[in-house]
Amino acid sequence: MTELHPLAGVYAAAVTPIKQNASTIDFESVGKFMHFLHGRGCHGALLFGTTGEGPSFSPKEREAYLRAVRVIRQQIRGFKLLAGTGTPSLSETIELTKLAFELNYDGVVVLPPYYFRKVTDDGLFNWFSELIDNAVPKNKYLLGYHIPPMTGIGFSLELLEKLKDKYPTQFAGIKDSSHDEAFATAVGQKFGKDLLVLNGTDTYLHHALKNNAQGAITAPANLISDNLRKVWDVFQEGKDPTEIQNKVNKQRHFLEKFSPIAPVLKGLLNKIHGLPQWSVRSPLEDASQNVIEEATQEFLKI
Repeated sequence: MTELHPLAGVYAAAVTPIKQNASTIDFESVGKFMHFLHGRGCHGALLFGTTGEGPSFSPKEREAYLRAVRVIRQQIRGFKLLAGTGTPSLSETIELTKLAFELNYDGVVVLPPYYFRKVTDDGLFNWFSELIDNAVPKNKYLLGYHIPPMTGIGFSLELLEKLKDKYPTQFAGIKDSSHDEAFATAVGQKFGKDLLVLNGTDTYLHHALKNNAQGAITAPANLISDNLRKVWDVFQEGKDPTEIQNKVNKQRHFLEKFSPIAPVLKGLLNKIHGLPQWSVRSPLEDASQNVIEEATQEFLKI
């Protein structure tokens, strides 16, 4: 089997622990949460992605949390950390990306500048080129965050090719949250394993792996990383993970009933695994206790 990329594996798009009635980060819970994710089979965690409510936090808040988690990682050997550093502002994105690498994060996951939705591939290429030139060390990795349903713009195959050609190491690949099975196939066929693809749709994990993806970063991984890790492990062993993938599919389909997903994930983490009851930050709203109780009962039956 082709050697895997250093960032290959299963990652939780981690929720951000927020204190109830305070809207501030619950730093006291950071260690418990990271140890929980590691113990459930995660190779690592992405902080401040969509599920982590990244755009709702200021650069100072992001810096404080990135520093806190960095300290915890020193206690968990081999646990990889990715930081979501993308903003519509190029200068702010450069500063956040520099910070992540100064803190020795393993990689960054960067949204395209999502306010201007009619930009060209050339415009995006120039934006990412300036970011990489100014913020990504030669031996570090940036993943583009491909999530057109949220950003309105994404990464075409042509743009991926240009970025990979210019930055063969630094532009590692993409987090593919397009929920587009055909796109996963096309990327795999065009780039093979030369482009690191971490799938963002749990139900497509086996399909993506068969098409040269090397892992996943998903919101449900906060809860179901044990099963996602089994799919990944079985596939790496050259065996068929269809049976466990079918269970993942049922879990994912259930969680898809809730949108946005972060409030319910936080409630389920509390009810099922005893983690603190965390809030979400406005404009999101906490799920009611009735919703959480019913969701817990149904989820445990799957």
